[in-house]
Amino acid sequence: MSADQARAIAGAFAPERGFRQHWDYHYSLAKLRSDPLYPGVCAALRGSTQPLLDLGCGLGLLAHALRADSIALAYRGVDNDAGKILGATRAADRRNLDDVAFDCLDLAAALPRHQGSVAILDVLQFLLPDAQQRTLDAAIAMLVPGARLVIRTGLDDGSRRARITRGVDVFSRAIGWMNAGPRAYPDPDELRRRFDAAGLSSSFTPLYGNTPFNNWLVVATAPGDEAA
Repeated sequence: MSADQARAIAGAFAPERGFRQHWDYHYSLAKLRSDPLYPGVCAALRGSTQPLLDLGCGLGLLAHALRADSIALAYRGVDNDAGKILGATRAADRRNLDDVAFDCLDLAAALPRHQGSVAILDVLQFLLPDAQQRTLDAAIAMLVPGARLVIRTGLDDGSRRARITRGVDVFSRAIGWMNAGPRAYPDPDELRRRFDAAGLSSSFTPLYGNTPFNNWLVVATAPGDEAA
């Protein structure tokens, strides 16, 4: 994503009043400029036509990144933070994003009905292991032939990066940006076994970029032709 694109997207979060609006603007700009997440996810979804459900969408930056990359698949983002959903909706309206919707939903209580691709970005580590498994099972059940489950998460691999990732997640909770602290980081071998058992092909790619974090892009694809 170019610097001009990042500034244009962040501009949709330009402050109107109060700290939250200033924070959203500067956070969005810094995130889009420095985090390899969005180029990685766009690459993983390029060529797909299946509608995308973004679980734990936050401010909805993925929707903006997809459109900036000329990926026009239908997008729905859900999050349990009402303030972020309000900001996401306002920014999408300002940018006139087509076929984009946001809903406030407690993912611990229920997941929305969906058939297509699913994104779970920086969410799993904030769920207890049982909730992680339920979320993954539900997401896998939503996949249709050729659809993709795209995950960005820290992994429990014992590395120095893993310790830094946990520390930053704890700090994000302490300052109130995240409304939950980290609970458990997924085990990569367990994820592979789960995907294999569901008949999905999967890939695990480091997504560190220029950050010190132990972030990985995990893509699991359902067999078959999504256009069939």
